[in-house]
Amino acid sequence: MSSGHGSRRKKHEEHEEHENHERWLVSYADMVTLLMVLFVVMFAMSQVDERKYQELKDGLAAGFGASDSLLSGNDSILDYPGEEPVDTITPQLAATAALSEAEQQAVAQAVQAIQAQEGDQRAAAAATEAKRLEGVRKRLVAALRKQGLEGDVKASYDARGLVLSLMSRRVVFEANLATMSPRGTAIVDALAPVLRDIDDPLQVDGHTNQAPGAPKYFATDWDLSAARAVTVLRRLNERDGIPTERLSLAAYGHTRPLVDPAKAGSQRVNKRVDIVVLTSLGADEAALLPGAVTDQRAKKKDQDGTPATPAQDTEKTDETDQTERAHAAGTRTGETP
Repeated sequence: MSSGHGSRRKKHEEHEEHENHERWLVSYADMVTLLMVLFVVMFAMSQVDERKYQELKDGLAAGFGASDSLLSGNDSILDYPGEEPVDTITPQLAATAALSEAEQQAVAQAVQAIQAQEGDQRAAAAATEAKRLEGVRKRLVAALRKQGLEGDVKASYDARGLVLSLMSRRVVFEANLATMSPRGTAIVDALAPVLRDIDDPLQVDGHTNQAPGAPKYFATDWDLSAARAVTVLRRLNERDGIPTERLSLAAYGHTRPLVDPAKAGSQRVNKRVDIVVLTSLGADEAALLPGAVTDQRAKKKDQDGTPATPAQDTEKTDETDQTERAHAAGTRTGETP
């Protein structure tokens, strides 16, 4: 009995599964179906209903707040043989596309009026800031005059704000050095009380002159100008009590001369440190600041008859007088940085 069951089980195990030789028909049917769908889609795309397409354009244009010309550019792609191509439509706001010519002109005038008003607001903001910074400058000049140092600082304006250039008629920095002279420390200490009383951030810019070659004790002009800026910044912070969060510095090396390097005596003048009272105006308003200062000084001249000075002061120091005399004599007083 056992041997019979064993032989039947063995035969069952050895039975092979019937192989389906028609499985390729499934893949073939799938491919044919996909091809049919592709051809149907291509056929549908080739039949453009111009009316429905126009409605689609109008709907999209209204949704995006622009005229349909922004979507189509030129409708000639929809033309049929024998028809003239449609001219390109000039883009315009959807809100004004349906207005008459007179109404569109009124809208344009209203836009111009708004732009003019914005320009007036920017000019007014620049004028207000110019008046405030002029008050700061006068206080600084008075503090310097009290110490007999008014000729050692040159005040000017640019888009950053009020720029105080420390170019002593004696010396602020010795050649090749970043250590301030006694005259230089006196200038910084005279400016400090006024600078401490205002809330504006201050940027200290270091500069060297344009004498050829590297400085004696520093690798490059960048290093020397940065060291000079750090010296003044630390004096303002550690000795004169101006908060750290209001102070920053920049080093320009020999790249931003105050006087044309070709002029005699310029090497002494261009070796300097600038203390910049940074304005809080936006870029558009700040660009108007120098002109606003000039306008205010012109108004002051008209009101009280006093001569107006330009936005960049023209007070001559002993150094500039020396420069002019040397230039007139045809000599050059080149120095090391």
